[in-house]
Amino acid sequence: MNNINRQMAAAERVIGTTASLCPQCLRRIPAVLVAVGDDVYLEKSCPRHGRCRAIIWRGPPAYQSWAAAGQPPPADVATAGADCPRGCGLCPGHRQQTCCLLLEVTGRCNLACPVCFAAGGHGDDDPGLATIETWLEQLMAGGGPYNLLLSGGEPTLRDDLPAIIRRAHARGFPFVQLNTNGLRLAADDAYVRELAAAGLSCVFLQFDGTDDAVYEKIRGRALLAIKKAAIARCAEHRIGVVLVPTIVPTINDSHIGAIVRFALARMPAVRGVHFQPVSYFGRFPRPPADADRFTLPELMTALERQTDGQIKTGDFRPSAGRHPCCSCHANYLVAADGALKPWAGREENCCCKPPAADGAAKARTFVAKRWSAAGNSRNAAVPCPEVVTASLDAFLDAIDNRALTISAMAFQDADTVDLARVRECPLHVRHHDGRIIPFCAYYLTDRQGESLHRPRPDPERRP
Repeated sequence: MNNINRQMAAAERVIGTTASLCPQCLRRIPAVLVAVGDDVYLEKSCPRHGRCRAIIWRGPPAYQSWAAAGQPPPADVATAGADCPRGCGLCPGHRQQTCCLLLEVTGRCNLACPVCFAAGGHGDDDPGLATIETWLEQLMAGGGPYNLLLSGGEPTLRDDLPAIIRRAHARGFPFVQLNTNGLRLAADDAYVRELAAAGLSCVFLQFDGTDDAVYEKIRGRALLAIKKAAIARCAEHRIGVVLVPTIVPTINDSHIGAIVRFALARMPAVRGVHFQPVSYFGRFPRPPADADRFTLPELMTALERQTDGQIKTGDFRPSAGRHPCCSCHANYLVAADGALKPWAGREENCCCKPPAADGAAKARTFVAKRWSAAGNSRNAAVPCPEVVTASLDAFLDAIDNRALTISAMAFQDADTVDLARVRECPLHVRHHDGRIIPFCAYYLTDRQGESLHRPRPDPERRP
């Protein structure tokens, strides 16, 4: 046994230093990145609560080569910004502009999902239209326009959601997305028509699998027919749809390829699939084990395996404008025979990867064009050199009707949070006091569900 332990210790090597938080008390503490073969762990120790370690990268592609393909964090992250992430607002040490700004327009929800990072369903009063209009004015004055993501809770519980969208456009925000479970979209055609007329650009639709057993485990009820109906209504009213699966090991990690095939069968209404490996917040009943986690390289590998090689791990790149280990993406055109042709290679010369200097602005523009409904991306930017078409019109038709984006975001929880990643985050949330907070910092909770920034819902009202 001693020999085995010595061999394991010898195989471990520290590949980086950073700062993190104690998952028990959210105290800022030093952390190291430890490689064990192809796996990488975030390891840290709190003076009060002791050592903890969590897997953040499992398997190929190699963590260090992947990170080198993106923009590396500054070397002094462990000491810079001593009040990070408590001093968010954004602080002078934050290294990214806002690409997408999330507005929580309700705390109410009609589901009680245990994987919800927002702990929706606590029944707080909704902010009024006048209040939201003030938010929009402040955001525009503070650096807007941004891509807006209306979230909650479940935003479609607001009857006046179309009015919010109209007011966002009137204040100069050109692209408005909606985070939704799709229940009302499936049941209320008149409401979807109103959303479309108000100028809703895109629906981020919670979509976890292709059979009801998945939804019963993750969401508490059978929902597949509802999801299909919601997509059909959005298609009828020309609202782009991005499927958003939360991937939970042993529950729906075997559905990854099936979700992509489902999306392909519903193009061009479905514009993309945005996978979100599960992260763990105050609702999770116990500290997550390594087996509870699903990492970005596992997702890329599963996509290749479950699509029989149509999608390849090598198609993916770190997403521009954020820390390379936060997300990945690949863009495809679907050929007449159903083959997927990646847009790859010389991305720095085309629309796929904006330059670092103005990454947030170009990322906003590219996302808006790619995720809007077919017909709304006619100014879709310069064709990639690898996409060969007979004419510009043919290329634009391909963008409208045969393009699919597959992406993923690895949100951080208190076990996995790396403050180097927080400092690179372009996805932000408006705090109720007007500050702009990086997404993962805003939703972080300790083991007891206490948050750094987000007010905790009344425990008697929690699902």
